[in-house]
Amino acid sequence: MDEKTLVSDALVGINGELKMFGDMIPQTENKELKQCLKQIRNQCEMAQEKMYTAAREKVIMFLPKKHLCRKSNMSNLF
Repeated sequence: MDEKTLVSDALVGINGELKMFGDMIPQTENKELKQCLKQIRNQCEMAQEKMYTAAREKVIMFLPKKHLCRKSNMSNLF
């Protein structure tokens, strides 16, 4: 399995967890549980952002300069 696939799979997993927490938080009436779920969700969001940033930086390092000039190319990479 290559790095791109691993990163993509990790991001898909994190996105699934974020959706799960987004569904669970409004369904609970227990304030302590709700706060705990929000903290876990926030940690997942930070992990997602770190993963995306690291992947983007790695792609930028190895792209030829001609590809860096087009913003549309960056959005196609992820």
